[in-house]
Amino acid sequence: MYRYVLKRILFLIPTILGVIFIIYFVLNLTPGNPGRSILGVSAPQEAVDQLNEELGYNDPLLVKYARYVKNLVVDQSFGTSYFTGQDVADEVLPRFGVTLKLSVIGIIISTLVGVPLGILTAVKQYSVWDYVPSVLAFLLAAIPSFVLGMSLLLIFSLKLNWLPSYGLATWKSYIMPALCMAIPVTAFNVRFTKSSMLESIRADYIDTARAKGATERTVIWKHALKNALLPVITNIGLNMGGLIMGAVVAERLFSVPGIGALIVDRIAYKDEPVIIAGTIVISITFTAIMLLVDIIYAFVDPRIKAKYTRVKG
Repeated sequence: MYRYVLKRILFLIPTILGVIFIIYFVLNLTPGNPGRSILGVSAPQEAVDQLNEELGYNDPLLVKYARYVKNLVVDQSFGTSYFTGQDVADEVLPRFGVTLKLSVIGIIISTLVGVPLGILTAVKQYSVWDYVPSVLAFLLAAIPSFVLGMSLLLIFSLKLNWLPSYGLATWKSYIMPALCMAIPVTAFNVRFTKSSMLESIRADYIDTARAKGATERTVIWKHALKNALLPVITNIGLNMGGLIMGAVVAERLFSVPGIGALIVDRIAYKDEPVIIAGTIVISITFTAIMLLVDIIYAFVDPRIKAKYTRVKG
């Protein structure tokens, strides 16, 4: 198993190099430049050109790419922000910590609510315990995140005055952003878990277990659920990565200083070091999450662990 983990960690190297190149390539195609964005529309062109030259923005694409990779490998540095002049790590890492915290809260809520409801709807198929959660899941999944966030603001902040509408001053400030991120994922978890559970329940080995006299509780919890959980675990890992990458809507609505909002803000200034560093951190986190999912797989299903265990002969 450790060989597989090492292989996945080494796979991060070409992943990061590819991410850096793609971002530089895309930004190279977009209009505008950091000098004009920083100095403003009224600044003389000579000052803009001089600032772009000092920032190294006018260098060829491959030169900028090679310089960034060199700084990352040799100096272990993300570089300096074009916009603020500060070290990029000092800007990106605290913001990423905020987004990661919100995403963890969101994934915990969506898992603790969505997965049990999905199991319940499958076990109680064609009953009220199936219809009500399924209809709610379809409705909540169809609501855009920004509409959901504005509804939460209207109800809990403006009308009831229970929760703060912006910032992260207290623990209450995390509730609405986390719910805005978690509710659509919860709805998806209900539908996905139900589908996976129904597929497992209808399998031949379940009929065999029942024919051997196993109780319905044993059939569901020991046989069906164990196999149904494998795709659900993968789905949870993907959802965690999706929450981190898609947190910008909640961060914008609730004025949360997260990494998604930071990247979107700096795109307007073409602040390449910050944009690239933020994307690298997200990419590494997503890869680490999927690696963790694979390791959990091995504990849930020993057959998967056997694939990565060296056979001694």
